[in-house]
Amino acid sequence: MIYLQSDERRDFEHFDDDAAAGMRKDVPLVPAASIAGRALVTVVAIMTFLAALTAGAAMLIAHSADDWRGQVAREMTIQVRPETGRDLDADVTAAVAAARAAPGIADVYAYSKAQSEALLTPWLGTGLDLSELPVPRLIVVKLDPKAALDVAALRKAVMDKVPNAMIDDHRLWLQRLSVMAGTVVVIAFVVFALVMLAMVLAVGFATRGAMAGNREIIEVLHLVGAGDGYISRQFQRHFFRLGLRGGLIGGGAALLVFLLSSSISALMRATAGGDQIEAMFGSFSLSANGYGVIAMIAAAVAITTGLVSRIIVFRHLRRLT
Repeated sequence: MIYLQSDERRDFEHFDDDAAAGMRKDVPLVPAASIAGRALVTVVAIMTFLAALTAGAAMLIAHSADDWRGQVAREMTIQVRPETGRDLDADVTAAVAAARAAPGIADVYAYSKAQSEALLTPWLGTGLDLSELPVPRLIVVKLDPKAALDVAALRKAVMDKVPNAMIDDHRLWLQRLSVMAGTVVVIAFVVFALVMLAMVLAVGFATRGAMAGNREIIEVLHLVGAGDGYISRQFQRHFFRLGLRGGLIGGGAALLVFLLSSSISALMRATAGGDQIEAMFGSFSLSANGYGVIAMIAAAVAITTGLVSRIIVFRHLRRLT
């Protein structure tokens, strides 16, 4: 029989208490902080950022295309070309009168010579003498949305009085704009789907790596009777936290990009270049729905990350049975 001295007995009892306390601690199955976890957070943040940028850009383009379609559909343009032996001002006046007499027309506005020449400034620059150039005169025709318009009758009425006039009803531009907007939205959807697929694959590889690192523990837990749902929930919670952290970082970065773009666009609004950019692409300002979509993407990324890890672990445990 071995007897312990009083000091040794106290040390042994102290050690036994510490060991018991350590055993009572709730040690997670998957380490909360690891190099693989930080790498996955970075990957998820990048994927969420790209997905949010893609979705936001698609919404901006679709909104701008709707505005363009609305503006173009409400207007028509009459172009009066100058010809030798004809009075251009008289032709413009006759074309305006013929357009106003047609049914379905809300208003008619003729550009002056100076205004018509100013339209060429973005392409030709300032300081040029355009008096010798045959610059056509434009007439903007506002359509009445409550009345039907016979384009063929309007074209005949105008060209009977002004043979050198040409009417553009913008239907070709509307078709091209619709095709362009639809193509951009489809491309954005494909890019979004590819980004989400890449994120799911990254989560899958990370889950398998975590399972390989804790293989013995998983097998022991499974053998002693731990349920598949319990083990898979541990992985789901772990990867849900990682996905939520990465989603918040990526979504927050995307929101910051759109807020900065909107601020820069507002500062450039008074300049000629800023006005042209805003006319073509809008104000780069997302609506409340756009910010809500980005928040939903971040939440969906976190949920998807947790579900993917749970499914992979559950399938692996089923193979052990």
